[in-house]
Amino acid sequence: MRGSFRHFEHNKKVDLIGLGNAIVDIIVNIEDHFLKINNLDKGSKNLINSDESQRLLENCKVIKQISGGSSANTVVCLAELGNYVQFIGRVKNDQFGNFFSNDIKKSKTIFNTPPTIEGASTAHSIILITPDAQRTMCTYLGASVEFEPKDIDFSVLKESKYLYLEGYLWDSELAKNAFLKAAQIAKQSNTKIILSLSDSFCVDRHRESFLELIDNYVDIVFCNESEVLSLFKKDKLANCQGDLSSLCELVVVTLGSNGSIIINNNVIEVIKSMNKGKVIDTTGAGDIYAGGFIHGLIKNYSLKKCGEIGSICAGQIITQLGSRSNMDFRELIKRNLIK
Repeated sequence: MRGSFRHFEHNKKVDLIGLGNAIVDIIVNIEDHFLKINNLDKGSKNLINSDESQRLLENCKVIKQISGGSSANTVVCLAELGNYVQFIGRVKNDQFGNFFSNDIKKSKTIFNTPPTIEGASTAHSIILITPDAQRTMCTYLGASVEFEPKDIDFSVLKESKYLYLEGYLWDSELAKNAFLKAAQIAKQSNTKIILSLSDSFCVDRHRESFLELIDNYVDIVFCNESEVLSLFKKDKLANCQGDLSSLCELVVVTLGSNGSIIINNNVIEVIKSMNKGKVIDTTGAGDIYAGGFIHGLIKNYSLKKCGEIGSICAGQIITQLGSRSNMDFRELIKRNLIK
């Protein structure tokens, strides 16, 4: 059994540093038949090569491009809420890489990882959105899978209150090494470590090593219901309560339209969803929830208030295309946060 949640050390300069795949999200509206023609299952996440990416893009109309990736979405949300944050990820000196760098900096996120000159092109994810707001993702990982320790300025980790890691990095041995070295330095520096489990298939691939990683390094875990069930190999969330309570200091489970639950030791806080309108696109909703929640942690709010802020931010983001809010999150929180 772990102790109650303890907040960060106040004397650190940086609020959070996020490590993750630097991916350009390419948002496309399609009809269902487009998926059938291209042998894609609705709602699936698919890895594609550069040729497949080019073929898909030639046959659909791009609506929007955004600097994305799970960790980057969370970091940008925090920047838009006024926090001092940095993102570290690998891009190439190409069209997508230049777009990613310029776009993420618009949010005042610090991004100064030098682009590579050689190797694979910058990662990008084609997000196919059907009229029912379901997203089917086709991702070319490119340069992101070559992310390695030399891409990280480890000295800055010591100055950060939080280190945010995405589970997708575990798929590449080079990135995994960078991930572990960052976690080790963060732990030695009393920087709190947050892990997002990323998706259930990622958990399936790395279940045992994720559990070991959490036990050795992680203070906070963000996950959804399917990721929890995969992690503990169980069929119902209700059967996971004991496992979740002993996993780490703080576990946050998002449940879509059913809100979220916060597990701190044996205390469970239930948070309602706060949808702000018609659901248009669920892309990045979990990432944005995490950003809102962590903002609350940085402000030393109660865990319940942290969850409510996460729900407000996620509830807004699903009413629009993409994972960048059309509204000022700070104003949205002021208007909607229950006093």
